[in-house]
Amino acid sequence: MSNILDYLDWRGDICIADAPFNEVDNLLLSELSYVALDRIVPGLEEDASITVKEAEEVFFSRHNREEIYEDHSLMAKAPLVLEKMAKVERFQDMRLSCYVNQIDEREEKQFSALVAECQDTTCFVAFRGTDDTLVGWKEDFNMSYISAVPSQLEAVSYLERVAEKVTGRLRLGGHSKGGNLAVYAAVKCKKEVQDRIIGIYNNDGPGFSKEMLTSREYNRVRERIWTIVPQTSIVGMLLEHEEEYLVTKSSQSGIMQHDPLSWEVLGAKFVYLEEVKKNSRILDRTLKNWINKMTREQREEFVMTLFHVFDEMGAKNLSELSEDKLGNLGALIKTIKHMTERDQEMLMKVIRGLIGAYKDVVKEEYLPERLKGNKK
Repeated sequence: MSNILDYLDWRGDICIADAPFNEVDNLLLSELSYVALDRIVPGLEEDASITVKEAEEVFFSRHNREEIYEDHSLMAKAPLVLEKMAKVERFQDMRLSCYVNQIDEREEKQFSALVAECQDTTCFVAFRGTDDTLVGWKEDFNMSYISAVPSQLEAVSYLERVAEKVTGRLRLGGHSKGGNLAVYAAVKCKKEVQDRIIGIYNNDGPGFSKEMLTSREYNRVRERIWTIVPQTSIVGMLLEHEEEYLVTKSSQSGIMQHDPLSWEVLGAKFVYLEEVKKNSRILDRTLKNWINKMTREQREEFVMTLFHVFDEMGAKNLSELSEDKLGNLGALIKTIKHMTERDQEMLMKVIRGLIGAYKDVVKEEYLPERLKGNKK
């Protein structure tokens, strides 16, 4: 089935001024934000920009395809998307600017974004999702007990500064955590900036707390939010979604459906299904029930302990954790053995709670329909 690269073959010769911006364009620009464009795309402090074509030429003068194919992290193929976008009329002359890329282990912040000027006089603000660093993943976990993580606050500041530099209407988008940042920035920014936003795209990104979703600020932009998840969504079903979400078909299975290159495209739209698969619903309800049964303090303690284990193992990114599975399993066991008795008990208690939540959800999910109405 066709994906976003095939879409570029089909629609690449038609500029956005002639064929309006669509949901697939959003995913391509969101994917572009994963490319390491440091010292290529001008930064937020600079009054300059560079075209997609120019950015591609500089990037591949510094990097070769062997590097890309040797990298097995989930978003490692983003440069290949840049390469193809640079060859088609629809994207090659878009101007890129305001690039930022911040990784701060002390603040536990991973934030990156850029701006693409479209031919319809709008700008697309693309927020990068979680990268391969454990700092980025820890920040995601922190969302379970912190009302606003550093990258969310940074996203608001970034959007407001961008709005001062560019004119016209704005679209915001991102994949994974980037989608969450796009929505958060749109909700929390100044009203004069909010009024310029015509679309917000959350591509398989986590949701928010119930307090956020019932706020007046959120309801002001709710109708402008597009949430898109694959049929077996894991990341995108985390936390709460008040808005309706669209379910796209993926050519992959399990967690690999999070990869934007696996989302199936037909024409200028994704191939949609009626609902997410049962195993995705089960996982979603399991995680929600598990998290809701823990206090804020328990969530924080679990996250701190889990990532302390990774730190003791010497890992800095997910790739390091997956490269030597047997070696890392041994290091994991050794690290847990050297934890305090209290930390060991806390970790096991939380894991037992997760298993219990899963059993409860599975039992209810497979309860005969005739009994579900009587269940209290």
